[in-house]
Amino acid sequence: MKVILLGATGMVGQGVLRECLLDPEVESILTVGRNASAQRHEKLHEVVHQNLSDLSAMEGKLSGYDACFFCLGVSAAGMEEEAYRRVTYDLTISMARILSRLNPAMTFIYVSGMGTDSSERGRTMWARVKGKTENALLQMPFKAAYMFRPAYIQPQHGIRTKTKWYGVLYAIVGPLYPVWKLLFPKYVTTTECVGRAMLNVAKRGAPKSVLESQDINSVCRDGS
Repeated sequence: MKVILLGATGMVGQGVLRECLLDPEVESILTVGRNASAQRHEKLHEVVHQNLSDLSAMEGKLSGYDACFFCLGVSAAGMEEEAYRRVTYDLTISMARILSRLNPAMTFIYVSGMGTDSSERGRTMWARVKGKTENALLQMPFKAAYMFRPAYIQPQHGIRTKTKWYGVLYAIVGPLYPVWKLLFPKYVTTTECVGRAMLNVAKRGAPKSVLESQDINSVCRDGS
C-alpha cells in the first residue's frame, strides 16, 4: 500500500507516520507539508511545499497512491470564522479535489473531532466548519472516505503536540490517562491507536463513514 500523509509534523500525524513506518504492508509514504518531519526511513519520501492551497506544481508526484491520511488542522481558538474556514474547509477541499482526480481508487481518511456538526447549522463555529468539510469530502469521488472524530488523544512514544496550550494540558492530564481510559473509555484513544485504525480502515474499510473515539478504538483492536 502506498500512502500520502498530510500533517505529519502535528501530534496526530506523528503517530500516524510512526505506524505507517512500522507496518510491513505499507510500501511507501509521501508526506507533504510546510516543514519536514524529523524521521528518516527508506519508505519515507518528504515534499516541503509552502503553499498547500496550490499543489499544481507537484501534481506529478501525487498519483498512484492507495490512501491519504489527512491530519492537517489548527485550533480554532481566537480565530474568526472566515480565517478558520480558509485553513480548514478551503485548504482541505482544494487538496482533496486534486487527490481524487489523480487517484480515483484512493481511500481518504480525514481527522475531524468529537462534536463536529454535520448539520452545519449549530452555534459552535469550528463544529460547523468541520461538518461542512466532512460533508464535502463524503461527496467526492474517492473509492471511500472516512471521517475520524476522536475526543481526547493521548500522545505516546515520545510524541508531543506543537500547540503550546495543548502541551500544558497534556502535562497536567496526561499522567492520569489510565484513569480517563477506565472512567471514560468511549472518549479516549491514543496516537498509536489512531494510526493503526487508519491503516486498518484503509486496508479493509469500516462499517460506517464517521468514526468516533470508541469506533476508532474498536477498529484499532480488530486489526491487531
